[in-house]
Amino acid sequence: MKRIVLMALLALAVPLAAFAGDVDFTNHSGTLTGTSAGLTLTGSELTEVQGLGGGGLIQGNLGTLTFSTGALTSGSLTTGGTFAAGGSFVITGNGTGGIPNGVIFSGSFSGPVTWTEVTSGPNGAIYYTLTGAISGTWYNGATVNGATTQITFNAGKNGFTGSVGLGSGDTIITTVPEPGTLGLLGTGLVGLAG
Repeated sequence: MKRIVLMALLALAVPLAAFAGDVDFTNHSGTLTGTSAGLTLTGSELTEVQGLGGGGLIQGNLGTLTFSTGALTSGSLTTGGTFAAGGSFVITGNGTGGIPNGVIFSGSFSGPVTWTEVTSGPNGAIYYTLTGAISGTWYNGATVNGATTQITFNAGKNGFTGSVGLGSGDTIITTVPEPGTLGLLGTGLVGLAG
């Protein structure tokens, strides 16, 4: 009896690890504009997707990535600061290479968004990084979570003055199947073991 209970627990736990996965989205270019009311990214091209549907790396012009943040809550646009949660975050596919045609992820920033000024080089070039947690709806209707990091091009010695080009960004969405699906799979495994 003890072995059956342990087997049942194992059968229910294994699918959790086996089916949890990350999907990695890479975007390039676009323009990041903003005021103290928030930042907005437009015109950014989705160029790589890794792990969608359990698949490998897909490259090319795959769609777009856009977002807007909440309002600036501390710091400044030129020296770095924090934006409020909220806004929007949308990843849209164009149907190329097995990528869904339409909205893949639609959500918002689920916590504060960090805007960091980075100075580099002997000429004092300034660029920025934007990082934040996101949550929303996956293309199959499931609720998912993730995180994003976006890096700008050189904003010049004066820093951010209302807009700057985006160099690249990386967004990772963690997908986990619904608990009911996992439970059904687990009980099926218990039945097979029996």
